[in-house]
Amino acid sequence: MAALGAPLRTLRALLRELRHAAGRHYRDSPAYRHVLAAFRAHRVTSEKLCRAQQELHFQAATYLCLLRSVREHEALHREYHGKGERSPEEVAGLVGFRLPQQPGGKG
Repeated sequence: MAALGAPLRTLRALLRELRHAAGRHYRDSPAYRHVLAAFRAHRVTSEKLCRAQQELHFQAATYLCLLRSVREHEALHREYHGKGERSPEEVAGLVGFRLPQQPGGKG
């Protein structure tokens, strides 16, 4: 995995993805409160050096990757998922062909 970057950048991106997932009232969700509490509890202060900060940052980056991937997968699925069975005429029109006309108006 590449370098993690700044923890604040990861936190902001994670909260942005939670907003995409939970909608307008994402700040009321337990996930939002948990993420903020975890980042606050594991920050480095002048009084202590938190060895678990890198671990938390790695877990947050991994969860961010998961949320982004799920959102992008859903967007791709909505765009490219089949709409059900299509008629032969519709399929021929998709690829730029026309079906031949049968004599007697049967097609």
